Amino acid sequence: MTEGLKTIIYPVKDIDRAKAMFGGLLGVEPVMDEPYYVQYNAAGQEIGLDPNGHGKGMTGPVPYWHVADINQTVAVLLDAGAESLQDVQDVGGGRLTATVRDADGNVIGLVQRS
Repeated sequence: MTEGLKTIIYPVKDIDRAKAMFGGLLGVEPVMDEPYYVQYNAAGQEIGLDPNGHGKGMTGPVPYWHVADINQTVAVLLDAGAESLQDVQDVGGGRLTATVRDADGNVIGLVQRS
């Protein structure tokens, strides 16, 4: 079961420049501002900036679907032909993420909150 598409993460090369641009666009301050990740919450969306994203193979923004059971969802997607890009991992505070690529090359992100 999905709770919807609530998070979009952008890979960025210059975190300070990206923060200035997204802060201006969204009109809010970050709710998380760390050297490894910056997050804004605006209009019900979580917008993340990942300065390590390109090194993880991100070539553009990745949408993240919020799901109730990430392991089950990953299994369903893999059974349907998706390829695992990032196994389920805890990114802090019990928040789990994973990414897969579908048969058309689209990256699908998944999030499960603790």
